[in-house]
Amino acid sequence: MKRVPLWAGWLVAALIAALCFPLVPDDTLPAKIYVNTVGLSSVAAMVVGIVRNRPEHWRAWALFAAGVLTFVSGDITYDVTELRLGEYPYPYWADLLYLSAYPLLWASLSRLGSSRGDRERGALIDAAIISTGIGLIFWVWVVGPTLQDAGAPLLERLVTIGYPLADVLLTTAVARMLTRAGNRTPSMRLMVAGAVIMLSCDLIYTTMSSTAEYTGGFVDSGFLMAYASWGAAALHPSMRRRPDTVLDVHRIGRFRLVLLTAFVLIPPGLLFFQGAGDPAGIAWASLGAGAVVLCLLVVMRMWGLVQQVKVQASRLGDLAMHDPLTGLANRRAFEEQLGAAVATGTPTVLLLDLNGFKAVNDRFGHAVGDELLAAVAARISGEIPAGAVAARMGGDEFAVLLPADAGEDLAVRLRAAIHQPVRAGGQDLLVGASIGIAGDVTDPVEVLRRADVAMYAAKADGGRHRRYTADLDTSTDEEARLGAELRTALDRGEFHLVYQPIVELPTGAVLAVESLVRWWHPDRGYVRPDVFIPVAERTGLIVELGEWILRTACLQFADWWRHGVAPYRFGVNVSARQLAEPGFVSLVAAVLAETGVHPARLIVEVTETAVFGGGAAVRAVHELTELGVEIALDDFGTGHSSLGLLQTLPVRILKVDKSFVENVTMAGRHAVIATSLIQVANGLGLVAVAEGVETAEQAAELYRLGYRRAQGYHFGRPEMAKPLSGAAALPGLPAGGPG
Repeated sequence: MKRVPLWAGWLVAALIAALCFPLVPDDTLPAKIYVNTVGLSSVAAMVVGIVRNRPEHWRAWALFAAGVLTFVSGDITYDVTELRLGEYPYPYWADLLYLSAYPLLWASLSRLGSSRGDRERGALIDAAIISTGIGLIFWVWVVGPTLQDAGAPLLERLVTIGYPLADVLLTTAVARMLTRAGNRTPSMRLMVAGAVIMLSCDLIYTTMSSTAEYTGGFVDSGFLMAYASWGAAALHPSMRRRPDTVLDVHRIGRFRLVLLTAFVLIPPGLLFFQGAGDPAGIAWASLGAGAVVLCLLVVMRMWGLVQQVKVQASRLGDLAMHDPLTGLANRRAFEEQLGAAVATGTPTVLLLDLNGFKAVNDRFGHAVGDELLAAVAARISGEIPAGAVAARMGGDEFAVLLPADAGEDLAVRLRAAIHQPVRAGGQDLLVGASIGIAGDVTDPVEVLRRADVAMYAAKADGGRHRRYTADLDTSTDEEARLGAELRTALDRGEFHLVYQPIVELPTGAVLAVESLVRWWHPDRGYVRPDVFIPVAERTGLIVELGEWILRTACLQFADWWRHGVAPYRFGVNVSARQLAEPGFVSLVAAVLAETGVHPARLIVEVTETAVFGGGAAVRAVHELTELGVEIALDDFGTGHSSLGLLQTLPVRILKVDKSFVENVTMAGRHAVIATSLIQVANGLGLVAVAEGVETAEQAAELYRLGYRRAQGYHFGRPEMAKPLSGAAALPGLPAGGPG
């Protein structure tokens, strides 16, 4: 049997003890021993947790344990005093211990709830709203009446007021933890749960004591539940490290909105409650002051949100128009500038492609390649004249927009600057540049196409610069023309997606689809993916094409959902160059949010070759998994070190290459690999999908071997978007949307 963790065993045992406390006769010696035993055992659990887990912020935990011990010491002092004197004189030494415990608990919770570099003003305002609401309740029911009771001794009134003020003090720390997005470890959740339970019981106890005789029972049981939560929080292994905050600074989620609304409505709630009971006794001054303070806090919160939206909008606008790696304008910004320039004149465009960059990337890794690109971008910026625009178009391709025709002179200077050694990754690296120049055209798409053609011609000449001439359209080789036409195809919308179903065996029910890109050229007709995809990879256009594929597939899935024919998931192929692109994971997250598709519905398919080199590609895969996206290893078994990759990558799906499927019905060695792969997948808890299934016999044999997912022409050829036969919203999908 699986061993129960220490923290879970303690939590269950302590909660049972807390829930059983009302069964013990109230205000008896066994009841007092019962409560104090649970309290002391909670302190002991905290000490064990600190010693066992050795947290990096152990002083805060030790301070919290000291605060709980002081609180329990107050219980023991109270009980001993009552047993010795027959009654408890108020105030007495136990009250001093109780009130001393609150600052210790507040200080420790404040330290545990904070993190390095945390400056979230919005969350502090949220905490102030919660604390003000709690404080108003205490003021109306306890502090106000106590201050008006002139017949009570001054010390008694001060101690009575001290308890709710101490609760409000503790509330500030607890509210801060409730409203901080970073406090998401199990230990912090248990800590917050215990503090909320304690404050709730304090609130009930204080208000009950002010209106009637307190009888304990379930309220004391609540205090014991708080002890149980705190002991479990210290024993849980996640208490070892303080949670790091990666905050969406002013984000207000549903829970926070409901919580804040409840506390903002406390003044009118108290007004109605008091008015129903005793209209003459309404604390108008207190309720009015509390309402004004809450109103001002809400206004401050709204103002902060407005300012944050402005800042974020500015940042998003800047990010949308700039390349995050180099700081240059991106393709979108460049095309907008080009469109404006051709509307008023005939600008000149230079397209630069780095020679030797791929070798640097392959040998030294993507991190060094990124350094090289940033250095080249800086050199380009240093050479262009005033009024010119430099941009990174994608991959290792750059562009310069000149308002006047001085292309040849600039090209010479750029090639000379780029050819100087670049220090990156501790290495002196050398790269060159092929530069294409085009102008005298009023169509921005045509200008870019001509510059592309000229650039490929320059590359064919050994890495020089070339100006576009009409004869280049016929003299450049096939790949050069195809590369130039790819850009035009993107601008003119010549690409479309088709979807191939992934089905369940043996029923054939559609569980998912794979999105595949197709290109219908106006002159060439159908261009096969194995022809244009490699060219897109080499030119860097795969980055922009991949973004279009991702967004189009997400939009299609959302549309299927609205019509009730969505498959459970959909897959998108991602290239090595896309994975290595800075900001790729952020792009995926943005597209999913923009289209309303839940990350769990997306499958990103990568090849073994794409992630074999490690580095940025592997980091991107891990970040995608953290985002909630599932990872499929495509063409499994045909790349590098397949089994080793399964140990380092968070892969969920293995797509078994069709080369292992096509002969699966033949006797002997042909089925051995397919059998081994399904055994590996099952052993690792992965989902295996057999690719390239073309016959019913293959499907039947795969099912016999243990495969439960398959795709291929036998089940359906890739088709344009339409209601999928057999596809529907499967169990587990929420009813409200594609998320």
